[in-house]
Amino acid sequence: MPREIDRKLSLTAAAIGAYSRKDLAGAFHAVNPATRFDIGRAHKWLQGRAVPRSGDIYADWVAVLGLDRTADWLAECSADELLQELSRRPDLDADTLQRRAQGFLRSAPAGAGTGDDAPPRPAAAERPDLSGVYACYSHAWSHYFPGRLIRGELVVAPDPASGRLAAQYAEVLPTGRYVVEGEVRVGDRFVQLEANERHGSACFQFSLFRPPPPASLLAGRMMGAPLLSPDPEPTVTRSVMLRLPAPSPVLRTAEAYLPAGASLVADLAALGLDLAEPATTEGLLGELLGRRQGQGTMDRMPVGPYRQLLARLDSRWLSGPPPPARPLRVVRGGGRAAGPD
Repeated sequence: MPREIDRKLSLTAAAIGAYSRKDLAGAFHAVNPATRFDIGRAHKWLQGRAVPRSGDIYADWVAVLGLDRTADWLAECSADELLQELSRRPDLDADTLQRRAQGFLRSAPAGAGTGDDAPPRPAAAERPDLSGVYACYSHAWSHYFPGRLIRGELVVAPDPASGRLAAQYAEVLPTGRYVVEGEVRVGDRFVQLEANERHGSACFQFSLFRPPPPASLLAGRMMGAPLLSPDPEPTVTRSVMLRLPAPSPVLRTAEAYLPAGASLVADLAALGLDLAEPATTEGLLGELLGRRQGQGTMDRMPVGPYRQLLARLDSRWLSGPPPPARPLRVVRGGGRAAGPD
């Protein structure tokens, strides 16, 4: 007998990065275009007013989650058993899954419009809703992959605990899946994100254009230090992020480094985003990323001159006591100036 469908669906949404009923339905259609899962039924299932009757839906559900389990197990297991199964993955933990799942269930009160079928709100006076999954492209920083582009996944959603907009950025590197998390700040003229490694010290920063609704494209600068490099030089690169119609398992399984000369339009199509006029779109993406010869695409602080200058300055400071600090005096206008009073 199927049980706890509402909680298990919300855990599924949390695990795959779906933040609306539409995203969830899109994930089912991605594994089976003929699936019986649809948004209308999902409303009732998530409100606990009905359960899926078709065994095909549970088979699709297993595929969505990539479980090594049967459809019958998924239908009959408890939500806690599914949580335990999902939290075995290295990139998912029980606390995060539960928090996101609770936020997913609270995102639309029973009987109210969910955002998937509600009438569109006027967008002129609103900030853009950045919630969703984005395919991210930037220039690879690692010396082992020179001249290549790297693909990442950006997931943005409100944090149920704080109500603030949270983000998770991830790349599938040869050494494993790398994840950083942080808070998204949407200003009147900018979008900023500082994302940190949960159990490490690495950090990425993004400074992006503030997009108009529906926020289908984020673009700007990405700053940090390469992870796969003998020297972690501070680096800045252009970054382009395109919103996907639904979460794609490719972003969590395929290696992040794209082949040399790879088509971004073709890569996006494999992720579920088909774009019109592919040649024109490819050109615009290339221009935005600065792939044309002679354009500045990445600025890496060089290690050699840094170390040479550091050695000169260190030897100067170590050869004798530092000069005394000069006091500050207040000048007109409320500023400060160095020198005696």
